[in-house]
Amino acid sequence: MDNLDSLVAGATADFAAAADPASLEDAKARYLGKSGRITELMKSLAALPPEQKREAGAKINAAKQGIEAALNARRQALADAQLAARLASEAIDVTLPGRARGAGVIHPVMRSWMRIEEIFASIGFDVGDGPEIETDWYNFSALNNPENHPARSMQDTFYVDMKDADGRLLCLRTHTSPMQVRYARAHVAKHAAQVASGDMPEIRVIVPGRTYRVDSDATHSPMFHQFEGLWIGRDVSFADLKSVYTAFLHAFFERDDIVVRFRPSYFPFTEPSAEVDMMFEDGPLKGRWLEIAGSGQVHPTVVRNYGLDPEQYVGFAFGSGLERLTMLRYGVEDLRLFFEGDLRFLEQFR
Repeated sequence: MDNLDSLVAGATADFAAAADPASLEDAKARYLGKSGRITELMKSLAALPPEQKREAGAKINAAKQGIEAALNARRQALADAQLAARLASEAIDVTLPGRARGAGVIHPVMRSWMRIEEIFASIGFDVGDGPEIETDWYNFSALNNPENHPARSMQDTFYVDMKDADGRLLCLRTHTSPMQVRYARAHVAKHAAQVASGDMPEIRVIVPGRTYRVDSDATHSPMFHQFEGLWIGRDVSFADLKSVYTAFLHAFFERDDIVVRFRPSYFPFTEPSAEVDMMFEDGPLKGRWLEIAGSGQVHPTVVRNYGLDPEQYVGFAFGSGLERLTMLRYGVEDLRLFFEGDLRFLEQFR
């Protein structure tokens, strides 16, 4: 019993020498385990007389508490050292600049899409949307494309291995023009009573969207974007077409030095038909005529396919390529840049 102080000192020294938790637990077992020094001393109390047992037990308990205190202190020291080592290995230099998340940017073609919708909405046009997989009737027949028209050939059109109600293969739409018919027929059905009386509200709509043709080079892509315009009423003339499209070009390019001409052409779904050309009076393209759209007065056969009488309702339609307009607006010379996803190109539009 007289060596309890040295026992506590020895345990403290052994604990301090333990370099890791496993070594510390081994040292603990030598003093506080089932066969440890303190446990043996507690067993020896049974041999003492009753009058000495209380005093000796108190001294052993005090030694035990001292050893446990030294054990807990060493455990904490080892845990603190382990935490310090981990923090040192995972240290972050807070003086370095942070890793900023790059801001996204709207694709230039989508910029043109949004801009076109805003311009035409300001003059009372709705925006239509429709399926990219079309039936033969909507894509060709309803637009006065005859059975033997070359646009129906496998060389120009992507066909889908599915058939419509007439047994014809479905195709990826080759233009946004099918939505002329879809939108007009829905409009006529909605205003059926007014159609019969001749008081139907005018049809004014643009349809931007993806289209598909078997074509690929610096100025053509198998998938490209168009926007279609349609204005049908009782007194809509070719003069309205010229006015609307000229005003659109001035607004889209944000400049007034644009000369517009309408050159006679042929499209099955319009009569008369015209190609729309434009020319800048200043800048790199000064004096050069650029083909920008196809247009014309809607053919009477197509008006009938709308569900309207061409003797009462007339109007015009036009179609332009979104990529073409975007290339001219931003000075892009190769159409393929729009689809390659090159960040060096896209970041210019941030």
